[in-house]
Amino acid sequence: MTATVVQKLPEGENWLYELKLDGYRALIVKDGDRVQIRSRNEKDLTAAYPGVAAAGRRITARTAVVDGEIVAVDANGRPSFQALQHRSGHPDHIVTFYAFDLLHLEGRDLTGEPLAERRAHLPKVLGKSGVLLSLELPGTAAHVTEAVAALGLEGVIAKRRDSRYDAGQRSGAWVKLKLDKQQEFVVGGYRPGPHGVDALLVGYYEGRQLRYAGKVRAGFTPHLRRDVFASLTPLHAERCPFVDLPSSRTTHWGGGITAEQMQEMRWLKPTIVAQIRFVEWTAEGHLRHAAFLGLRSDKRATAVHRETKLESNV
Repeated sequence: MTATVVQKLPEGENWLYELKLDGYRALIVKDGDRVQIRSRNEKDLTAAYPGVAAAGRRITARTAVVDGEIVAVDANGRPSFQALQHRSGHPDHIVTFYAFDLLHLEGRDLTGEPLAERRAHLPKVLGKSGVLLSLELPGTAAHVTEAVAALGLEGVIAKRRDSRYDAGQRSGAWVKLKLDKQQEFVVGGYRPGPHGVDALLVGYYEGRQLRYAGKVRAGFTPHLRRDVFASLTPLHAERCPFVDLPSSRTTHWGGGITAEQMQEMRWLKPTIVAQIRFVEWTAEGHLRHAAFLGLRSDKRATAVHRETKLESNV
């Protein structure tokens, strides 16, 4: 079940608020001593996160399906997507799993029950397993927004307490307020540099067309540029995958790419996804001050669209 982006949090006693965690959405599926961690695009992440798998085995139930987020946190509990992506460069961060929903318990399907009832089982099920509970944030929508913004965290998720679990759906019963502008983009090419990748060329799908969003140069170290270059090399393609390049002009903010600049680029099959932080969208529909956070293996490129904030009237 996924959340819709909104401009402000909904108010009312029927809504609960949680931190928007900056990590990988996943399920812990436990069946006796067997535990599997599954991403939302059905990839098996068990071997990649042995600590999370070990914590999952200590869940008190014999069989359970727990929904949550794999997160890398520092000593103060602050999550970092970059640390999750590049763990060797962030030894001070601990990878853990925050649980926020329970879909099955001891052979019983809970998805038709209200969220409040599903969550009520979690403290006992998690016990002292090491799987952490995503806590409800107290206060009004305004107080929660102010507090999370003051801490510099990514955002807030609001969920209706009576919501059933609609797998794969954006029903409006779960919404998210992003205080830190970032989203996934498809990598369609790059400009090579002395350390591997000088800049990524990213975009999003509009229907079946890949539209160009901007160049991304910030957020890289020399080591990271080489690692990303190694990931992109097998995807080289002859043609530009963006339907709206070349541009008639470029901008100071790294917007368009002229026909002459196209010769500097290397094009890719648009199958890989990157997480990008940015300040805003320009009037031309390009990213301003974009920075690379990491590559994502848990998202399908064809599912990446430009995120737009909706007015919340619920």
